[in-house]
Amino acid sequence: MADASSIQTQGSTVSEVFVPHPWFRNAHAQTLAGNFQRRHNLLPPAEDRLFQVEPDAQILCHCHWQTDHAQRMTVVIVHGLEGSSDSRYVIGTGSKAWQRGWNVVRMNMRNCGGTESLTPTLYHSGMSSDVGAVVRALIQQDGLQQIALAGFSMGGNMVLKLTGEWGTDAPRELKAAIGISPAIDLAISADTLHNRENRLYEWKFMQGLRSRIKRKAKLFPGRYDLRFLKGVKTIRDFDNEITARYSGFTSADDYYARAAASKVVDRIAIPTLVIHALDDPFIRMTDASREKLQRNPHIEFIETAQGGHCAFLAAPNGRGDDGRWAEKRLIAFIAGVEGKR
Repeated sequence: MADASSIQTQGSTVSEVFVPHPWFRNAHAQTLAGNFQRRHNLLPPAEDRLFQVEPDAQILCHCHWQTDHAQRMTVVIVHGLEGSSDSRYVIGTGSKAWQRGWNVVRMNMRNCGGTESLTPTLYHSGMSSDVGAVVRALIQQDGLQQIALAGFSMGGNMVLKLTGEWGTDAPRELKAAIGISPAIDLAISADTLHNRENRLYEWKFMQGLRSRIKRKAKLFPGRYDLRFLKGVKTIRDFDNEITARYSGFTSADDYYARAAASKVVDRIAIPTLVIHALDDPFIRMTDASREKLQRNPHIEFIETAQGGHCAFLAAPNGRGDDGRWAEKRLIAFIAGVEGKR
């Protein structure tokens, strides 16, 4: 690409390009500042609600309802690996959606947000059906007419995998899907996490995963054998010894292949936005996946030169703009499909 602000798009309706904040031009600076800076929470108190996603599994969502909420757009936000409904990009995106006049549903994946006791199972990138169960319940139980799904990183993979699996059979109420820094090619991204420059991120993820499996072992005695943690040092190790073993996969490679959204994104048939930064420290996209995204006429694919991971932090403009470029693009994309289809 020619410069830091240039973009590539497929069927783009977005004219503004991403220009990184002058203090955060480095990919790691973008990632750390973008994900850990404090955010203004403009959301009202939530209705905490449990959704039955499998006979032995519930997940917790925090629902923020507007007046006459059945007719309003509802944005369901799905966090990334070892995140939760309180992740800062979830709060930031939810606040923007709320200000727009939309309902907001902040979804916790299984076991996240302090919900380990709600299911004996673990969570993993392939659980797109959990997102689908929430969507179906919101339509059937709440009568919602317009829903948009927004997923970040691992959540982006789940959202894109679900919409690809649904294809032309997606509920008519589902108006849009968005993946920000989506981990749609799991194997290459897991291996990139182990690069020297990414060890801090891998260490952070591993710390959370190790702690979580230990809590699960205490909550469900006899189900998890912690001896399999011995020698586990990388994300691939963990997925091979724990995720695959206890989630019905034969190996990490089997898990990565079956859980990746890349195998179904060509079947997506609703308006979809995908934003990815070429300098993302650890999320990698293969040329084959990139081609699938570019060839699908339902997908607007934006690939920026800079932006880091789930960050895309630009300089605020002083007019109520917090500089969160990808979140603004997400909101604009949903507004463009509101009331359609």
